[in-house]
Amino acid sequence: MKNIVLGLMAMFFSSSVFAQSADLPSIKAGDTWTYRTTTEKGSAGWAQSRSEVTVSHVTSTSIYYSTKQSGSTQAANETFAGADWSRSRDVNGKETVINKPLSFPLSAGKTWEVQYTEQHPNKAHRFEQWSQKFTVVGFETVEVPAGKFKAIKIEEEGRWNAEMEPAQSVVQGAQVGQGGTTMVTQVQKTTAVPATGRTYKAFWYVPEVKRWVKSIEEYYGNGGVRNERYTGELESFKLSE
Repeated sequence: MKNIVLGLMAMFFSSSVFAQSADLPSIKAGDTWTYRTTTEKGSAGWAQSRSEVTVSHVTSTSIYYSTKQSGSTQAANETFAGADWSRSRDVNGKETVINKPLSFPLSAGKTWEVQYTEQHPNKAHRFEQWSQKFTVVGFETVEVPAGKFKAIKIEEEGRWNAEMEPAQSVVQGAQVGQGGTTMVTQVQKTTAVPATGRTYKAFWYVPEVKRWVKSIEEYYGNGGVRNERYTGELESFKLSE
């Protein structure tokens, strides 16, 4: 009878934990996660790589960490994220959040958005406008090389709009007449053309790991065709005491 009561208490405690929201984790220097990433780009096939993410130091607002590719002779890439692992970069001269897969506390049904417009992000686009909506779907069991986990699944659906930079091409040719051969130059101009696309992302966050154990990011172009897909899976992790 005692064992039955203890078992029921354990089941109740477990379900209560997963029914509650997940709070901001306490990230510490030395925390390390190793991921296997599968990259798929159009008809070019796929490739796999491994990278190690290691926290160097933490402040009240930011996580400073390094990312090093396994087997690479290149130095580790040193960067930073928000305390919630959000990513920021310079957009039109202002530090702007461009990706926010987590928004603590995490609870089923919670939503948040990331929106920004960037002028002249590259040579091809006059501007790009991004709109992303994240939703906490709920708890889900996920299995990755590091093991099987009870995770909180977050999904993102986004859209992007862009306008192509006006361009011009110069065509030269030889024209033969009575007076001989002359060179003819023609300048052809193209007007700005709009472009649109969509994104889909999914993250499986595990509180005791302090990070996601699996992630998927998909990017779709003008014709609704997926151009890129990135899948990350946790292989191992080590947390500081």
